[in-house]
Amino acid sequence: MADTGAHPAQILLVEDNRVNRLLLARLVEQLGHSVNTAEDGLQALAALRGKRFDLLLLDIEMPGMNGFQVLEQLTADPDLRELPVIVTSGLDGLANVVRCIELGAEDYLHKPVNPVLLRARIAASFEKKRLRDQQRELMRRFATSAVAQDVQRSGFALGGHLVSASVLFCDIRGFTTLSESLPPQEVIELLNTYYTLMFDAIGAQGGVVNQIIGDGLMAIFGAPQPLEGHAKCAVRAALEMVEMAVQFSADQCAAGGPEIRIGVGVSSGEVVAGYTGTLDRATYTCVGDTVNRAARLEACTKEAQRSVLIDGATREQLGAGFEIESLGPVHLKGKTQAVEVFAVA
Repeated sequence: MADTGAHPAQILLVEDNRVNRLLLARLVEQLGHSVNTAEDGLQALAALRGKRFDLLLLDIEMPGMNGFQVLEQLTADPDLRELPVIVTSGLDGLANVVRCIELGAEDYLHKPVNPVLLRARIAASFEKKRLRDQQRELMRRFATSAVAQDVQRSGFALGGHLVSASVLFCDIRGFTTLSESLPPQEVIELLNTYYTLMFDAIGAQGGVVNQIIGDGLMAIFGAPQPLEGHAKCAVRAALEMVEMAVQFSADQCAAGGPEIRIGVGVSSGEVVAGYTGTLDRATYTCVGDTVNRAARLEACTKEAQRSVLIDGATREQLGAGFEIESLGPVHLKGKTQAVEVFAVA
C-alpha cells in the first residue's frame, strides 16, 4: 500500500454512469489521490489484476457484472481480498448495506456522496489497511511466508492433518565449543549469516523452515502446501546447504574465524502437520516417526562422518541423478529397530 501520508494513494473508481464517474473522480483527485476509472465490474477486475491499488470505490448497479458480484470475486481471490472497498451506491435499504459489508466492503456511502464523509471514510480505510499490513509483515517475519499464507487462506486452528512430506534437520557440528571461543555478539552475527544461507537453500527448493533452536533448524518439504517430489527437493536443499556451508567456512577461516561444518538428516513419509501450542501462543510444525527419524539421522552424521544422511523412504523417491552410498542398517538412538541409512555425496 502506498504511504498516503507522503504520496497520493492509487484509487480505482468503478461507476457505469459517465457523469457520476467524472464528478466522483474529480472529488477524489481534489482529496489528493490518483484515480483510475472503470465502467463495469469486468473492467474493474481486469484493472485490479493488472495494477496495484490502495482502495476501490465501487458502484453496485452496473450492467454485466454488478457490484455484489465484484465483491464476491474479490473475496475469493487471495491477492485481492485484503483490498479496502468503499461502496458508493444509490440503492436504499438496510439489506443492501448488510450484504455489501458481509461480502467484505469497508463502508457504504449513499449517492450523492458527501465530500467530507468521503474523506473521512477513505482515511479510515487506509488506517485499517495499514494495520493489517503491519500484522501480515509481523507474521511473515516470525512465521515464514508459507505459514502466513496458510493462516490467511485457511484461518488459524489448533490441530493437524496427515500429509506426505520430507523433513530435514540440520546442525552445526561442535557449535558449543565454537561458541565458547567467540564473544556473544560474534556468535549472533555468525548465526545470522549462516541462517541467511540455509534459509535461501531451503526456500529455493520449496521447503519451509519451521523451527530454529540455537544452531539447529528443522524444515518441512510438503507442508503447509503440497510439494511434488518433496524428497528430491529436500535432498537438493541439503546438498546446497552443505556446499554453502563449505564456502562460508572458507571465508570464515580466511578472516581468522572458526571452521563451520554441518550435518543434515532427511527422512520422508507421513507426518501430522498443523498448529500446536495454545490459542495464545502456537507454532506450525509436524510430528511423527518421520520427524524423529530425520533428527536421529542428523545426529548420526557425526559418527558416520558424512554430511548428508537419508532414510530408505527418501532413497526410494530419489531415482537417478544422485550419488548414493549405502551404510546398511543402523541402530539410531531411540529406535527399537535398525534403519536403512544412506549417505548422499
